[in-house]
Amino acid sequence: MKNLYCLTFLFFCCVLTNSYSQTDTLAIPAAPERLSLETYTLSVEKGNLVFSSSLTEGQAMVTINGEEAPLTFQNGQAALPAEADALGKLLLIKNGHKHHSLYHLAQYTDGTYRLRHIPMWLSVIPPLVAILLALIFREVIVSLFVGVWAGAFIAGGMRIESFYYFILSFLEVVQRYVISALNNSGHLSVLVFSMLIGGMVAIISRNGGMAGVVQAFSRYAQSPKSAQFITWLLGVAIFFDDYANTLIVGNTMRKVTDQFKVSREKLAYIVDSTAAPVAAVAFITTWIGAELGYIDDGISGLPGFEADMTAYAIFIASLRYSFYPILTLSFILMIIYLKRDFGPMYKAEIRARKTGEVSRKMSATEEGDLEDLDPVEGAPLKWYNAVIPVSMVILMTMFGLFDTGMANTYSELLANDINIPSQGWGDIWRATNQLLGADSSLFMKVGKLIGNSDSYVALLWASLSGVTAAIVLTVGAKIMQLAETVSTMITGFKTMLPALLILTMAWSLAATTEELHTATFLTFALQDSVNPFVMPMIIFVLAAVISFSTGSSWSTMAILYPIAIPTTWAICQAQGISHDLSIEILLNVIAVTLAASVLGDHCSPISDTTILSSLASDCNHIDHVRTQLPYALTVGSVSLAAAGLSTYLGGGWAICSFLLLLALVILFLFVWRFGKKVD
Repeated sequence: MKNLYCLTFLFFCCVLTNSYSQTDTLAIPAAPERLSLETYTLSVEKGNLVFSSSLTEGQAMVTINGEEAPLTFQNGQAALPAEADALGKLLLIKNGHKHHSLYHLAQYTDGTYRLRHIPMWLSVIPPLVAILLALIFREVIVSLFVGVWAGAFIAGGMRIESFYYFILSFLEVVQRYVISALNNSGHLSVLVFSMLIGGMVAIISRNGGMAGVVQAFSRYAQSPKSAQFITWLLGVAIFFDDYANTLIVGNTMRKVTDQFKVSREKLAYIVDSTAAPVAAVAFITTWIGAELGYIDDGISGLPGFEADMTAYAIFIASLRYSFYPILTLSFILMIIYLKRDFGPMYKAEIRARKTGEVSRKMSATEEGDLEDLDPVEGAPLKWYNAVIPVSMVILMTMFGLFDTGMANTYSELLANDINIPSQGWGDIWRATNQLLGADSSLFMKVGKLIGNSDSYVALLWASLSGVTAAIVLTVGAKIMQLAETVSTMITGFKTMLPALLILTMAWSLAATTEELHTATFLTFALQDSVNPFVMPMIIFVLAAVISFSTGSSWSTMAILYPIAIPTTWAICQAQGISHDLSIEILLNVIAVTLAASVLGDHCSPISDTTILSSLASDCNHIDHVRTQLPYALTVGSVSLAAAGLSTYLGGGWAICSFLLLLALVILFLFVWRFGKKVD
């Protein structure tokens, strides 16, 4: 593992070195009525941003923070108004797709301005610092805090000369970035959902429901092998949302796997590696709306592309290239069936089997919380006291997805001037054909509804219903009084707080990477116009690195899809690739963007789903990352090779199926050869 950390560090160093060696020039391509600005220098004079260039007279165009700014040159200079306050702001100045420069502009109290160039390679420092410190010291919160602090200092213009601004960047970690992370309805929904699930789990633990589930599963889970398989099976079954999947499966199966001395690290790996992969490739999930939106935006306006292929049809067709999610789900089964592990996971499993310690020794405070969640004296060990609340969570999630999906689809129908008799589900369902076409399939219509749904609202409804059902069952059966039940629920809230704090700090770090344009830097530092057959492999690596650095597979997809899709298509068209093969390469790129985003998400200690998996499994977060990393990279390496070979061999379902079978054989032999038996 130490070698792995070193390789990761060296990789980032190579990227930084290559980027640092570039000169700070901005090449502006000639427009029909504009002259070409070859190079420029930027300064501040008399309240204006002054661009100086060899271009003596004429016009050019730059983009500042996403907005076009025309430049009119006279005597080699062009000016734009400088607008900033004492704290200053960042200016991302770019042209085309390859040249970016980042500056910090601030105004002093005397009216003068300060302009400092921020090298783009510094944008990877915050996540790199957080990840390395977390892996070295096994302490996540302080590591994330230092990473956010580093980002705040860089975004503040790196004012080393001023002790005041150095301290201010420290204070802004909470004042600006943490508050910004919490001032987000989606983030707050995840926090509330997680706390309510924690409260529900605490209640069904104290009322004997979880112990009843353990007894019920004991009929089927009669060994560590079968306990792990049931965990995998539940992870695949709850396919509609990764957050709900993680928290439900982790909390439900924790005591079952504990009974058979399966390590918490192994439980967290199975939970994490079934949640996102199955949600990424299933036809009807909370991911489908975002995925289809990104794909639709990417293919719109592509010259020569088949207009009759909808985003949903493209998504279905691209699944044949989704090697990583499918191989990950299969790899877990291999590990379970062969009863073999390798790397840190093997040590964790041996510790659990021999000593009974399913996780590394916990603090006295954590042990006290766990003791509080034992069944109360005299509690009946009835499985339905746990199954009914959990089922309510699942059913209400599905109901919420359809209800909000129907409401938003109705609004979309009205926006497209499609009149329907009423707002009833039946009328909306029938009218959906007018949005998708008369030949739309059942899956396309359901996918449309789920894609239009509000998953955060659905999860809130579900968690509230689950905890309410748990309270009613507990108080109704007189297992605990209402006051004691509510107190137990609050205890459940408290057990979630450490992981929720980590989650909040991870979101804060993501805000700094967004502000410093980390993903933009990584995208253009690694991107190049190459052989189109290599594009899937380049996009795979790029997506994995961005997702690892930002901790978010969703943001990685949002960033890469608009770039990768048109770039790949343009390269194929420019090099004379046939239309059919160009489509296969494009489908491959679409699939690997999603798949590699999940890979990077699995490897990153600052990923929200990785944090939630640790939380639900009650596993030390860094232990989960260290044990999962070798497994994810093993499957990722084989998936990268399969993605690269697939279009070289012509693509299509037959080639992809053959490569999938070959990859499964390779992974099976790898586990058999390098895995060690865990009896």
